[in-house]
Amino acid sequence: MFDRPPPSPPASRRPSPAASEASATPEASADSVERLCRLYDARLARADGRLSPDHRRDLGALAGLFGLDAERPVAELWRELRSLILRRASADQDSTPEPAETPTAVRSDAAAEPLTLLVVEDDPETAVDLTAFLTEAGHRVVGPFHSAAAAEAAAALHPVDAALLDINLSDGADGGALAENLARRWGVRIIFVSGDGPAVERHAHLAEAVVIKPYTGAQILAAVARLSPA
Repeated sequence: MFDRPPPSPPASRRPSPAASEASATPEASADSVERLCRLYDARLARADGRLSPDHRRDLGALAGLFGLDAERPVAELWRELRSLILRRASADQDSTPEPAETPTAVRSDAAAEPLTLLVVEDDPETAVDLTAFLTEAGHRVVGPFHSAAAAEAAAALHPVDAALLDINLSDGADGGALAENLARRWGVRIIFVSGDGPAVERHAHLAEAVVIKPYTGAQILAAVARLSPA
C-alpha cells in the first residue's frame, strides 16, 4: 500500500502548546479506564464471552501494552487485562503527581529518538498497513485501535507523543471528540487521516496536520515530520 520509508526517522518532537498546557490528571485516566471496563463487561455479557473481530483486535492491542498473550480465550484474557488496567489506574490515582517540567531546548541526541504514535483507524487492512509502515520508519506504535474508548484508555495507560486518527469510526464515535480529549487530557498532538473533507474542515483546528485518503507513505511521513523541530 505504501512506498518505502527513508532509512532514518524524523527528529524528535518539539513540545506543543497543547502538550505543555494539558492537565493529565489521575482522575481523567481512571475515568477512561473505568468506561472501557464497563463497555467490555457489557459486550462480553451480551455475547456470551464472544466479541466482534473489531473489538477483539482492540482487546489484543490493549493486551500488547502489558505484554500479555492475546491469543488466549477472550474471557480469560479480559479478566487478566481488566485487573491490570484497574490496578494501574488505581496506582496512578494514589501517587502524587510530579510538577510538570517546563519545556527547554531539545536535547542534542533528540534527532535519534522515534515518536510513540497512537493509531486509530476503523478499516482493519488500512490499520495494519499504517502500523507496519510507521514501525518500519522507526516509530513506536500504540494500537491500532478501531474504537475511541479503547484508544482513549490506551493513552491513559501509556505515554503517547501523537495520534493518527480517522474521524469517522465504525463504532459511531466521533474522532474529533476523541482528538479533543487526547489533546486536553494528555497533551497528545493530533494528525487526522481521513477521506471525509467536511469532517476534516470542521475539526481542523484540533490538528497539527491532516492527511487526506487515499494517501501515500510520503504524505504520512511528511505529516509526522511536522511534529518535529526544524
